[in-house]
Amino acid sequence: MVDRGDVCVLIPTYNEAATIGDVVGEFRERGFENVLVVDGHSTDDTVETARENGARVVEQSGRGRGTGKGQAVREGVARSTAPYLLMLDGDGTYRPADADALLEPLLTGEADHVVGDRYADMADGAMTRFNGVGNRLINRAFRSIHGRDVGDVLSGYRAFTRESFEQCNPAADGFGIETELAVECVKHGVPLTVVPIEYHARPENSETNLRPVRDGAKILLTLYRLAKTNNPLFYFGSAGVLSGLAGVVVAAYVFVEWVTLRVSHEVLAVAAAFAIIVGVQLVIFGVLSDMILAINREQTRRFEALLDREATDRPRTDDYRPGSSMERAGSADEPDRSPKRDPSTDPPAERVGAERD
Repeated sequence: MVDRGDVCVLIPTYNEAATIGDVVGEFRERGFENVLVVDGHSTDDTVETARENGARVVEQSGRGRGTGKGQAVREGVARSTAPYLLMLDGDGTYRPADADALLEPLLTGEADHVVGDRYADMADGAMTRFNGVGNRLINRAFRSIHGRDVGDVLSGYRAFTRESFEQCNPAADGFGIETELAVECVKHGVPLTVVPIEYHARPENSETNLRPVRDGAKILLTLYRLAKTNNPLFYFGSAGVLSGLAGVVVAAYVFVEWVTLRVSHEVLAVAAAFAIIVGVQLVIFGVLSDMILAINREQTRRFEALLDREATDRPRTDDYRPGSSMERAGSADEPDRSPKRDPSTDPPAERVGAERD
């Protein structure tokens, strides 16, 4: 079991007064003394309720709702010194009882980032049908674009080490923070695992801050944007294919009009040719970028392996302290290589004195 003192429970909130008290209180009852609430300028009693139940509360920078959940998470990590962080929403949909299951892979060294899979045990009514379709679409897009199945890429219940978060260095501001963390873990080779959790429906007196259409579109755009450095073949290739197809369609229209009606569309013909050329160039650029990325990853892997081997082979500095057994052994075993004096070649003392005078 992870030492509770090494864990910071990080909860970004906005107008969660109806649930935040129970969430903080249950974590405190389970021995998690370090509960940090980053509040995005709530207009209800979220801040007071969290403090009354024993949480440390900081106000997110920015006005109104700050700049979103992503910024709140980054500020929370920066304000914490704990080596392990447990991140979850304050809406009461996640169970504090699942905390140990999420933290265990960090302690055993199995992973540096753990995602809680909501689909493993989801209560009836916990997710609307519309949201469920959007979640499945984003999960499939993640698997297709980034080549990894993380179960539930949008899960807000996660555990991670401070080092892995700093290595990922996420920049998303809103609800795209979970997606970006998953993408960066895949990109940087951060060990990631998925554990089953329970997911409950929000209490009736609690309102969601998620806007499904707007936030879902932003998450999909985040997935595509991050493909630029993680899967450039898809990023540039998809744009190239779309441009090429548009050019082919326009060119076909121009050709049919010319053959059937003898009507020429010079401007459309030029536009079609331009779109096809740009599309081909983008595809080629994507292929070259993918090759460069593969070479860079291989070189990085070899360099890291070399550093690990060197760190393993390098003797500890304590072994070479003055008077140590290694130093004595070295002086006893190694032959004396200092030049030997030949008394017959030394100048007489009187001559030395005269020369000095």
